[in-house]
Amino acid sequence: MQNSELIGEIGLTHYLILSALLFVAGMAGVLLRRNAIVILMSVELMLNAVNLSFVAFSHYLGQMDGQVMVFFVMTIAAAEVSVGLAILVSIFKRYKEINVRFFEHLKG
Repeated sequence: MQNSELIGEIGLTHYLILSALLFVAGMAGVLLRRNAIVILMSVELMLNAVNLSFVAFSHYLGQMDGQVMVFFVMTIAAAEVSVGLAILVSIFKRYKEINVRFFEHLKG
């Protein structure tokens, strides 16, 4: 079997199914985990699933709009990680532990 035959078998639906599975895995990590770092990684997994669907649609429609949008999503993801880690570090400095249940009692 040649490489061109293998490439022809993978369609848009395969990428969208993979994207949906990654998104569901990230959502399960956010909803079920208690570790703050794992929650941040799960949010990143969800954003990467959206990026995969953007690139897949962009490729199959023959337009660059989706690939340009991926750069904006990656920028937002980087900002989210840096702000999230800064908040976690400041909470750890003050309380000497990071408990996700603590965030439920915050008011503001």
